[in-house]
Amino acid sequence: MILVMQYSKKEPLFTISIAAQKVGLHPRTLMIYEKNGLIKPFRTRTNRRRYCQADLEKIKFIQYLTQKKGVNLAGVKLILEFIKFGKKRKFDLKKAFFPDFKT
Repeated sequence: MILVMQYSKKEPLFTISIAAQKVGLHPRTLMIYEKNGLIKPFRTRTNRRRYCQADLEKIKFIQYLTQKKGVNLAGVKLILEFIKFGKKRKFDLKKAFFPDFKT
């Protein structure tokens, strides 16, 4: 019998180097995203960053906005805020405005 561990999308599992490798970015880019308030990884007691699957999905969306749509980081921040605002009101603005984005 094989046991498979189930983790939630919010479980902080990945170090910065692994997270960067999984999304195809340099770790420094993730630090820049954090500095600009686009992502907020979990911090361990020793202040090390840990990323969850939900963080990686958000980073992929940020990549999509910057690389495919040509949005700068300030614009990305606004878009993420609008999406969060819509989500609170049960509107999926990401799907409405970016139907070509695939996770």
